[in-house]
Amino acid sequence: MNPLLVASFVVPLLGSDTVSDTLSDTLRVQSPVVDSIASDSAQAKVPFGHADFTWMNGQSRQRSTPLQLGKHVTGSLYLDTYFSQSNNRPRDNTIVGSASIGRSGEFQINLASVGVSWNYQNVIGRIELQSGSMLNIVQDLDGSVGRGRNLTTSGLRNIRQATAGYHFAKGYGIDVEAGIFASYVGLESYLLGENWNYHRSLVCDFTPFYFQGVRASFYPTQKLKLEPWIMNGFQTYGRWNAAPSVGFSTYYRPTGSLGLIGNFYYGSDQRGNPGRKRFHHDNSVLLRYLDRPTSRGISKMAFSLNSHYGFEQGGNGPSAGQAYMAGTSFVNRVWFNQDKLALAVRAELVTNPSRYLAPVPTPGGFTDGGTGFTARGLTATFDVMPTDFFAVRAEVMTRASSVPFFAGPGGTTSVDGYLGTPGDFTPDVRRAQTLFTLALNFRL
Repeated sequence: MNPLLVASFVVPLLGSDTVSDTLSDTLRVQSPVVDSIASDSAQAKVPFGHADFTWMNGQSRQRSTPLQLGKHVTGSLYLDTYFSQSNNRPRDNTIVGSASIGRSGEFQINLASVGVSWNYQNVIGRIELQSGSMLNIVQDLDGSVGRGRNLTTSGLRNIRQATAGYHFAKGYGIDVEAGIFASYVGLESYLLGENWNYHRSLVCDFTPFYFQGVRASFYPTQKLKLEPWIMNGFQTYGRWNAAPSVGFSTYYRPTGSLGLIGNFYYGSDQRGNPGRKRFHHDNSVLLRYLDRPTSRGISKMAFSLNSHYGFEQGGNGPSAGQAYMAGTSFVNRVWFNQDKLALAVRAELVTNPSRYLAPVPTPGGFTDGGTGFTARGLTATFDVMPTDFFAVRAEVMTRASSVPFFAGPGGTTSVDGYLGTPGDFTPDVRRAQTLFTLALNFRL
């Protein structure tokens, strides 16, 4: 399994007595926005229905659902296209060191998705299909499918999410579902259009984008979600060893200006090494500290802080003192002109000394032949958002690492940049990279 790999249509799918008009197609954040409540009860209990959370990092901006296909079914469309240029200008047009995009100097469809979600007589679910170049750096690198037969990435790569389950009308709801989900680990969404920056942070690139398994979402109050998980592995369609993985997620939103998140994961995720266990934790704070939605000057200001710590120990491998991952991402965003424009600036840092989570920069792995890895970056993103459904994004991102990690001018493929070309070739990998990106994001 390549740890480059993350998004969840985490919808508060309520029972027959209450139906929430949900807008969350994020990987880890549940939408609280309720356009309308199609319910026979005037006292519908809607999780996170006490405020508008569309300002949050990793959250859908939509305040309505135009593709309502009836009382029980809602459709969704998503399109992400981009043009990006690396200052290193790799000969093979391949960007490495990012799980958000994979090509330089080209126009690309990064992700296209279409789907439906349903809620009928307490039966809930969703099917989201996907295609695009992002699949090559996320789903296609899942090595767990090599254990045994009858499981391939080609058979599942075009399914972004497919889940079915049942809603129990207890408290503010209990939803039990099984299938392929967006990952709950981390803050930022698999759908880049939902994040404050177009490129995901380093800490999110190092953690999962999807899980296959079972989860139960329990809402004891309107402001709190508790969610235990059982899954095959750390972003895997299959299992590496005999035991499944377990996890737990907590969301708490006491007010419309504050969100707190805590996530935990534990499993066995190393091929042929069942005694080696992996633990991962991340937590997030999101705070909106200014809100003047009618202002034509500064209309909103907010920040998000997402911090990670994880390690591996036991079995065959280095101790947790060497095999650990730690990192953080801080983003401050300022909205202008009644939230039609926004500028987000991010600072980030990650370290992974044994490289057990670091994505490899070339098909043959790291080129320095050593251990140790740290990386840092700065990103500035300017968004033009004429509606909740469309955004034009311009971004500059610069990153540097302690070891060669980013594609250089010679590329990482072959002597002429094409796959399969014979000849002696040494991948050209550098310690720094700056990307200039222009993207269009559309969703309904």
